[in-house]
This record gives sequence, C-alpha cells and structure tokens, in this order.
Amino acid sequence: MSGKLILIYSGFFLSAPMIWAQAHNNSKPVAGQILCQKRNNLDAQTAERALAAHGATVHARISQIGVFVLNVPAQAADAISRNLEKDGVCTFVEPDVAAHGGSVTPNDPSYSSQWHLPAVDAPDAWALTTGSASVPIAMVDSGVDSTHPDLAGRVIGGWNFVTNSSSTADDLGHGTATAGTAGAAANNAIGIAGLAWQNPLMPIVVLDSTDYATYSNIASGITWAADHGARIINVSIGGSTASSTLQSAATYAWNKGAVVFASAMNNSTSSPYYPAACDNVVAVSSTEPGDTFSGFSNYGSWIDLSAPGDNIVTTSAGGGYAAWYGTSFSSPLAAATGALMLSVNPSLSASQIVSLLESSADDLGAPGWDQYFGAGRVNAYKAVSAALAAHTSDVTPPTITISSPTSGAVVSGTVSVTGVASDNVGVASTSLFVDGQLMASCGTSTWSCGLNTLSLSNGSHALTVTAYDAANNSASANVSISVSSVTSGGGAAPVVSITSPANGAYVSGSVSVSAKVTDNSGISQASFYVDGILKGTVTSAPYSWMWNAKKEKSGSHTLTVKAWDALGNTGSASIAVTH
Repeated sequence: MSGKLILIYSGFFLSAPMIWAQAHNNSKPVAGQILCQKRNNLDAQTAERALAAHGATVHARISQIGVFVLNVPAQAADAISRNLEKDGVCTFVEPDVAAHGGSVTPNDPSYSSQWHLPAVDAPDAWALTTGSASVPIAMVDSGVDSTHPDLAGRVIGGWNFVTNSSSTADDLGHGTATAGTAGAAANNAIGIAGLAWQNPLMPIVVLDSTDYATYSNIASGITWAADHGARIINVSIGGSTASSTLQSAATYAWNKGAVVFASAMNNSTSSPYYPAACDNVVAVSSTEPGDTFSGFSNYGSWIDLSAPGDNIVTTSAGGGYAAWYGTSFSSPLAAATGALMLSVNPSLSASQIVSLLESSADDLGAPGWDQYFGAGRVNAYKAVSAALAAHTSDVTPPTITISSPTSGAVVSGTVSVTGVASDNVGVASTSLFVDGQLMASCGTSTWSCGLNTLSLSNGSHALTVTAYDAANNSASANVSISVSSVTSGGGAAPVVSITSPANGAYVSGSVSVSAKVTDNSGISQASFYVDGILKGTVTSAPYSWMWNAKKEKSGSHTLTVKAWDALGNTGSASIAVTH
C-alpha cells in the first residue's frame, strides 16, 4: 500500500472466556445531589441564600420535614457538604441515595462470562436506562454482521469507504466484535449482552479484509457519522503518525456535538497513537479483572479514561461468540456509556459528556488523573446518574449580551462578533445567526466568532446570538448592522507574532497560545499548528487557542500561527517550546 498511511485495529482474539462476578451495593449516591435539613429558626429564603453562597441550588423541598434537595457540582459535593455542616445552615447534610428494588440482570446465557459489565456497574445503570433508539453509536471499523442473532435489528444504515458503497457487511470480524461489546441485544435469552441495549449501531467501514485502514477513510468515516446524526462515534483503530486530517475530522465532529472515542492501542508504549491522541477525542486504555492495568495497553499523558479490555466475550461474524482482548473493546464500553448518558439527557453538549464521564469514573492507580487509567475506569451507573441529574435540575435559561458590533454599526470585511453569556449551571454553546440563518458556533461563556461580510449583500442585516445550556434552555441577543462592501487595502501580508507562551518556554497541561495579528484588509482566519499538525482555527480576534499539551510527546515542539487576510495573503510566526 505504497504512499498511504495505514494502521491496524487494536483487538486480538482469545479462544476461551474467563468468568467473573462482582457484588453490587443495594444503594448508590445520586451524583451531584445532597440533602440538607435547615435549622429550625432559619427562614426558607435566608436558607436558600446561604445555600447558594456555598454553590448549592435548590432542586426541591420536602417542606414537612424542612429538607432541601440540593444540586451541587458532583466533584465538589463532599467539600460543599462539609462547609454546610460547619456554618450551621443545616442540622444535617447527607448524600441523596438511590435505593434499588434490585439491579437489572439480563437472561442472556453467556452474561455470567461477561465480567466487564459488572465491572463498569452496568446492572445498576440498566435500572436507569438501557438506551434509546434515537441515539445511534457509529462504529468506524470493518463493518457489522447484521444477520447475527444478537445484532439483527440493531443495525441501521451506514457507509463503506473501502468499496464506496452502502454494503456494510463485515469481511474481517473485528467490527462485529466491537459492535457487540457496545450494543448487542440483551435480555433476549440469546448469547451475550451489550452495554447499550437499545441504541442502534451505525456501521461505517474503513478497515479492509487485510486489517488496514487509511487515515483518509477514517476521517471520512468520522465526518460522515457526524453528518448523519451520530453523536457517539467509536474508532477502535490507531496509527503512530500524527495527522492534521484526523485532527480536523475530530474537531469537525466535536463542533457538531459529537464525541469520538478511540482505543489507545496495544503496544505497551507511552508514544501517542491517533486518532486517540487527537484533541477532542477520548483516548481509552485497558483494565483487567480486579481493576488492574492491562500490560498490553498503551499509556501516557494523552490517556483520558480506561475501561475493561481483556477477555471480553462478544459477538463474532458468522453468528457465534468469542473472547477478545485489546483496547478495541475498552473504547466501545466508554462510547456505549456516553450513549446511555445521551439517552437520558439528549441536551448534553460534547464537553459535558466528557466532563461527566471523567468526574464519575472510578479513580484507580495514583489519586486523580494518571497516565495509565486517565481520569479513572468508566462507571456506567455513575455517569448515567450524573447525566440524569443534570437533565432534571435546570429550568433557568442563560443570559447573553452582544458587546461588539453595536447596533447600527457599519461594517465590512471580517467582523468580530463578541459578547458574554452566563447560566446558573453552565453555558453549553452559543450560535450566531444572520437574518435567521445559522452562520457559526461562537464558544461558551466569553464567546467570540468571526463573520465574513463578503458573503452578505450591502445593507441592513439582523445578527442574533443564542446561548444554550445543557438542559436546552436558551436565550438570545440581537443587533442590527449595515454592511458596506470592503475595499482592497493592497497586497501586504498579515503580520503575525506569538505573544504567549514565550519562545523557549517549558509548558504543561492546558496552554493558552495567543498571537497578535494585523493586516490592512482584514483577517479572515488564524490557524494554530503543533509540529506542523493543524490543531485549531479561529476567525476573529482575540487570536488565541487552548493547546492540550498532555496529548503530545514529551520534548521539544514547534508552535506556529498562520494568518490569512481577506485577499488571501498569508503571514506566520513560530516558536519552540518544551513539554
């Protein structure tokens, strides 16, 4: 395959399954929800103000016994509870707990061999949801055997980028195995159980019968899935070469509200593999029974989450079942958990899905994030609980203002539309509309987006920017502008300088890369590169981008900012930093 970037899938076949079981608690704390009984001599309004000062919002009241049901950030629940107890607002503070009439145990005959499902607390998650037919899981892989008894009726239309056809049959077997891990039918007295029972599977074929996939086909598969309604996309494939094309595809999906989950691969190395190491992709490493790290799994600063990946009993092409190992099976477990979350709360943004997955994961290894388990091993019950709590607690719409341009302004060229949005829980996204037509996504709280007025007719136009929160509450702000044709300022190239970080600086974690860009005919875009790989693009000032340096190898890196003006002239600047 000369001249093509190629890679192999990240799972291996094992001949015999290992049987494991795990006990479950009869009750579980509800993520992000605590209970407080106000002291007797404190009126309700004063109590609510005091609670708000501690970061707690009142979800409901049990007035007969003076108990407030409070919503708090899940990761801060313990600290808020301690502070409420200290200042005397409450006579007691305790977690709200979900009691079970019994977790769900499917009747599939091989369920007892699927140790990985109890490990991620699937039976308790199934007591909350088994998925939704409106939330498909895109499997960018080798296809799916849609005639398999545990997959028949679960597969929806996809596309084959290997043959450029609608035939998504599996000529390799890998795709059928990963698909069954994510969403095989369950409680049907046949074979095994998938994690997301009710979520459809969308097969997108990029791996050919010799186990290879081109980066171009993977990128095409990711963008196709995002364009066809998939907000959960699994890629159990990886290559060691960084790619602007893969990064652009991941960012495209992210900007459409989709989350790409990718296997870390099985090379026992800390070197990044792609697309897992791309920004806006959830890189998933593998765990063993007993919550230990899989020796075959890749690791490193670019890992986000972990999930079971050894002796995974799942569907096989041709109608059978087998045990597999590899991060190929860790990734679909994380993806299926994301699908269950969207099933109970379809208004979650991409960033909220990832944030809730990480904050609800079971912390393994060193306290907090570490290079082997990431934020922790996926816990489906905690993740779904957190998604459900976010969905039911928020009825307050955001607020939004447009700072620039002001109403009545005469504009030309590329215009920076900026402002501020706020929300009691958090702003999920903002969108710019011109005369009712969607033009761009602008960010979250302190938002900014560019408007190229060359695409508009001269005269008056209505600008509307709408802010959305995770519960899909929304609010809008409006201004009227007058467009005047831009006149050429000459052929001078933009002048670019990188203002932060400094040349030669040592950086780590999330790094703000900022540039000063000037031009006499207006800037149309500025793009940010790391070692020549395109990472992000902005279309208006301020020209800055957050670089997730954790996704890069340790060592020296070249940061480049390249700008284009309205006439197509370009200018760039580069610095060297160490990570």
